Amino acid sequence: MNMLMGLGAWFLNWLEAVGRAGIFLAQSVLRIPVRFKESVRLLVNQLYAVGVLSLVIVVVSGAFIGMVLALQGYSILSKFGSEEAVGQLLALSLLRELAPVVTALLFAGRAGSSLTAEIGLMKATEQLSSYEMMGVDPLRRIIAPRFIAGVICLPLLSIIFSATGIIGGLVVSVGWLGVHDGAFWSLMQQSVYFDTDIMNGFIKALCFSVVVTWIAVYQGYECVPTSEGIGKATTRTVVLGSLAILALDFVLTAAMFGDF
Repeated sequence: MNMLMGLGAWFLNWLEAVGRAGIFLAQSVLRIPVRFKESVRLLVNQLYAVGVLSLVIVVVSGAFIGMVLALQGYSILSKFGSEEAVGQLLALSLLRELAPVVTALLFAGRAGSSLTAEIGLMKATEQLSSYEMMGVDPLRRIIAPRFIAGVICLPLLSIIFSATGIIGGLVVSVGWLGVHDGAFWSLMQQSVYFDTDIMNGFIKALCFSVVVTWIAVYQGYECVPTSEGIGKATTRTVVLGSLAILALDFVLTAAMFGDF
């Protein structure tokens, strides 16, 4: 009975946390700054902090992953005399799967942890309470611009990841391994479709951006206002964000590309 009571208490606490997080998400979306100049300024600042500062790690990671994928693809396809199809393999792998997933994981590790730590530090230093005392809604001033910036930036970073990955694979396969550049591009163009490949990858990245940014801002807003609490909240952001990305990726892949 004690085990059943503990399991029931855990489930109720989990259900309460999910409901609280859902209400927090709705409030964050609805409480966008009403003043145009103020909202644009806050959003631009967060777009720079969340998106532009994450650009270097995304570009470098995309280039090297494209290079590795080209090497592995060439070594396998050459055994069947199909090394010219390395461009097709590279584009489909990046657009459908690797670009949105790896970009989301990088975003959770770099931008998500930064958002959690920043908001948690504001809570620890009572800046959020000060906003409330001055009649300023912290959800509208602090949370909403960061959430919207994260939702905008991650899909764009995923597109940049795909482009740099294809360029990196082109350098290795054409410049190093000797694949014909005409066959590289022609097979890629014949196999990649905008509605089934590019758009599905973009939808994946958009779903990941909502989930990862939601977890990051919520963990920062609800963390215990101590140094230990901020550290635990930052760790939870990376762990929960990564697990959510992988689980959601399976669901979206089954819905988009499954034959059932």
